[in-house]
Amino acid sequence: IENIKNLVRHKRSLTNNDILKITEQYLKDENGAAIPSTSNKDTSAILVNSKKQTVIPKSPSQKKYIKAIRNYDLVMGIGPAGTGKTYLAVACGIEMVKQGRFQKIVLTRPALEAGERLGFLPGDLEEKIKPYLQPIYDSIYDIMRYEEIKRWTERHILEIVPLAYMRGRTLSDSFIILDEAQNTTLEQMKMFLTRLGINSKAVVTGDITQIDTPLSLHTSGLVEIQNILDKIAGIKFVYFSNKDVVRHSLVKKIVNAYDKYEKKKNSGVLLKKPPAQNKN
Repeated sequence: IENIKNLVRHKRSLTNNDILKITEQYLKDENGAAIPSTSNKDTSAILVNSKKQTVIPKSPSQKKYIKAIRNYDLVMGIGPAGTGKTYLAVACGIEMVKQGRFQKIVLTRPALEAGERLGFLPGDLEEKIKPYLQPIYDSIYDIMRYEEIKRWTERHILEIVPLAYMRGRTLSDSFIILDEAQNTTLEQMKMFLTRLGINSKAVVTGDITQIDTPLSLHTSGLVEIQNILDKIAGIKFVYFSNKDVVRHSLVKKIVNAYDKYEKKKNSGVLLKKPPAQNKN
């Protein structure tokens, strides 16, 4: 009830999906146990004070993710599409810059379709990279007002660049986000992580089931990094599941269907012919 009241205070109306997510969250946790209400105030809410005043987590894993970002200098958010990994990281970055904890936000992702070789494409840098970085822009435009985004960009408070352009830099006093990290090589991941300067924080997001490059589970930087850095203090891994999908209700069903298909495929149990078509 308190979560519903909190949403009403910050939104003009509630959608069916809002009610569904709140109900699912408080009926049971990830282990199926009841979750008691411990406080009337949701301290995990992200205060962005812009187009959206507040961004509220919609699952226990999202709350854990936000807490990790606030308390660790390096956070890895790993899980399926639609779980809010990038969106929440962007919101946290905006919140912390406005609080004065960092001077700028730097967002990056591999420019996969261009093979990271953007010099061969026509146009200036912004024209070249925008199609590859559009998902990051989508999150920002949903949270911030256009005028504020323009002002932050002009003042270099907000910087969005392809991963290839990170090489050789040292980023201090910065909140840095690497998106689609499953499409990085081990060398690219190392290059990114070693960009961290004094008073900086990095969030790495990705979905190891959506590796779009010639890489594999054995060569993806995001997969390998779990084995390399899992014992290092100051680094936190947060994992999302299909239960955390917060996009259209069909997205969760689609993700589940693909998971079931992959399990059957890996076990060799697949239909030998397509399902019969409905003649009607």
